[in-house]
Amino acid sequence: MADRWHWLAGTWEGEEHISATRWGPAGRARGFIEARIELGGRLLVQDYREERDGQPALQVHAVFVAEPDDRVALYWFDSYGFVPQEPAVGTLQGDSLVIVRRSPRGQTQHRYTPIDNDRYRFELASSFDQGMSWEPVLQATYQRTGG
Repeated sequence: MADRWHWLAGTWEGEEHISATRWGPAGRARGFIEARIELGGRLLVQDYREERDGQPALQVHAVFVAEPDDRVALYWFDSYGFVPQEPAVGTLQGDSLVIVRRSPRGQTQHRYTPIDNDRYRFELASSFDQGMSWEPVLQATYQRTGG
Protein backbone atom coordinates (compact mmCIF):
# COMPACT_ATOMS: atom_id res chain seq x y z
CA MET A 1 0.00 0.00 0.00
CA ALA A 2 2.68 2.51 1.01
CA ASP A 3 4.27 2.63 -2.43
CA ARG A 4 0.88 3.61 -3.89
CA TRP A 5 0.91 6.94 -2.01
CA HIS A 6 4.63 7.76 -2.10
CA TRP A 7 3.82 10.26 -4.84
CA LEU A 8 2.70 12.62 -2.02
CA ALA A 9 6.35 13.00 -0.97
CA GLY A 10 8.06 16.20 -2.07
CA THR A 11 7.67 19.94 -1.87
CA TRP A 12 4.35 21.34 -3.05
CA GLU A 13 2.58 24.69 -3.36
CA GLY A 14 -0.90 25.61 -4.51
CA GLU A 15 -3.90 27.89 -4.46
CA GLU A 16 -6.69 26.88 -2.11
CA HIS A 17 -10.37 27.70 -2.36
CA ILE A 18 -11.88 27.74 1.11
CA SER A 19 -15.62 27.47 1.68
CA ALA A 20 -17.42 29.36 4.44
CA THR A 21 -17.69 27.04 7.43
CA ARG A 22 -18.50 27.29 11.10
CA TRP A 23 -14.74 27.82 11.63
CA GLY A 24 -14.26 30.77 9.31
CA PRO A 25 -15.18 32.78 6.21
CA ALA A 26 -14.78 31.76 2.59
CA GLY A 27 -11.73 32.92 0.72
CA ARG A 28 -8.54 32.00 -1.00
CA ALA A 29 -5.30 30.90 0.54
CA ARG A 30 -1.92 29.56 -0.48
CA GLY A 31 -0.77 26.18 0.80
CA PHE A 32 2.83 25.00 1.22
CA ILE A 33 3.67 21.34 1.86
CA GLU A 34 6.89 19.51 2.70
CA ALA A 35 6.41 15.72 2.79
CA ARG A 36 8.97 12.97 3.21
CA ILE A 37 9.05 9.18 3.39
CA GLU A 38 10.47 7.70 6.59
CA LEU A 39 11.04 4.37 8.36
CA GLY A 40 11.76 2.36 5.25
CA GLY A 41 8.71 3.62 3.39
CA ARG A 42 6.13 2.87 6.07
CA LEU A 43 5.52 6.54 7.02
CA LEU A 44 4.84 9.72 5.12
CA VAL A 45 5.46 12.76 7.33
CA GLN A 46 3.85 15.96 6.08
CA ASP A 47 4.29 19.54 7.28
CA TYR A 48 1.78 22.02 5.93
CA ARG A 49 1.30 25.74 6.30
CA GLU A 50 -1.38 27.98 4.93
CA GLU A 51 -1.24 31.71 4.25
CA ARG A 52 -4.36 33.85 3.94
CA ASP A 53 -3.97 37.46 2.78
CA GLY A 54 -0.20 37.01 3.11
CA GLN A 55 -0.48 36.11 6.79
CA PRO A 56 0.15 32.73 8.46
CA ALA A 57 -3.08 30.83 9.08
CA LEU A 58 -3.29 27.08 9.62
CA GLN A 59 -0.29 24.83 10.32
CA VAL A 60 -0.44 21.03 10.30
CA HIS A 61 1.88 18.16 11.13
CA ALA A 62 0.49 14.92 9.71
CA VAL A 63 1.81 11.37 9.85
CA PHE A 64 0.46 8.80 7.39
CA VAL A 65 1.15 5.16 8.33
CA ALA A 66 0.87 2.21 5.94
CA GLU A 67 -1.11 -0.51 7.70
CA PRO A 68 -0.54 -4.18 6.80
CA ASP A 69 -4.12 -4.63 5.54
CA ASP A 70 -3.84 -1.99 2.74
CA ARG A 71 -5.28 0.75 4.91
CA VAL A 72 -3.66 4.05 5.84
CA ALA A 73 -3.77 5.52 9.35
CA LEU A 74 -3.48 9.29 9.66
CA TYR A 75 -2.41 11.19 12.77
CA TRP A 76 -3.26 14.89 12.30
CA PHE A 77 -2.09 17.70 14.56
CA ASP A 78 -2.94 21.31 13.73
CA SER A 79 -2.63 24.84 15.03
CA TYR A 80 -6.41 25.00 15.61
CA GLY A 81 -5.88 22.56 18.46
CA PHE A 82 -7.29 19.38 16.92
CA VAL A 83 -5.44 16.51 18.57
CA PRO A 84 -6.26 13.00 17.38
CA GLN A 85 -8.01 10.80 19.89
CA GLU A 86 -7.35 7.90 17.53
CA PRO A 87 -5.90 7.64 14.04
CA ALA A 88 -8.09 8.40 11.05
CA VAL A 89 -8.45 5.46 8.68
CA GLY A 90 -8.19 5.59 4.92
CA THR A 91 -8.12 3.44 1.82
CA LEU A 92 -7.46 3.81 -1.85
CA GLN A 93 -10.63 4.42 -3.83
CA GLY A 94 -9.67 4.26 -7.49
CA ASP A 95 -6.68 6.61 -7.84
CA SER A 96 -7.62 8.63 -4.74
CA LEU A 97 -6.49 8.16 -1.17
CA VAL A 98 -9.58 8.85 0.98
CA ILE A 99 -9.28 9.26 4.75
CA VAL A 100 -11.97 10.16 7.28
CA ARG A 101 -11.05 11.78 10.60
CA ARG A 102 -13.61 11.55 13.43
CA SER A 103 -13.87 13.69 16.55
CA PRO A 104 -16.58 14.98 18.90
CA ARG A 105 -16.84 17.97 16.48
CA GLY A 106 -17.84 15.77 13.53
CA GLN A 107 -16.03 14.10 10.64
CA THR A 108 -13.60 15.42 8.05
CA GLN A 109 -12.98 13.61 4.80
CA HIS A 110 -9.61 14.06 3.06
CA ARG A 111 -9.33 13.14 -0.63
CA TYR A 112 -5.90 13.14 -2.31
CA THR A 113 -6.02 12.55 -6.08
CA PRO A 114 -2.97 12.58 -8.37
CA ILE A 115 -3.41 14.55 -11.59
CA ASP A 116 0.03 13.79 -13.02
CA ASN A 117 3.60 13.42 -11.64
CA ASP A 118 3.75 17.08 -10.64
CA ARG A 119 0.22 17.96 -9.52
CA TYR A 120 -2.46 16.63 -7.21
CA ARG A 121 -5.90 17.68 -6.08
CA PHE A 122 -6.83 17.85 -2.42
CA GLU A 123 -10.37 18.14 -1.11
CA LEU A 124 -11.67 18.46 2.44
CA ALA A 125 -15.31 18.09 3.44
CA SER A 126 -16.97 17.99 6.85
CA SER A 127 -19.98 16.09 8.14
CA PHE A 128 -21.91 16.78 11.33
CA ASP A 129 -24.47 13.99 10.89
CA GLN A 130 -22.29 10.85 10.97
CA GLY A 131 -21.44 11.05 7.25
CA MET A 132 -25.00 11.34 5.92
CA SER A 133 -24.16 14.68 4.24
CA TRP A 134 -20.89 16.48 3.54
CA GLU A 135 -20.09 20.21 3.41
CA PRO A 136 -17.12 21.35 1.30
CA VAL A 137 -14.30 22.93 3.31
CA LEU A 138 -11.35 23.25 0.93
CA GLN A 139 -10.42 22.43 -2.66
CA ALA A 140 -6.85 22.86 -3.89
CA THR A 141 -4.48 21.83 -6.62
CA TYR A 142 -0.86 21.59 -5.56
CA GLN A 143 2.11 21.82 -7.93
CA ARG A 144 5.38 20.04 -7.16
CA THR A 145 8.14 22.59 -6.57
CA GLY A 146 10.84 20.15 -5.45
CA GLY A 147 11.83 16.57 -4.59
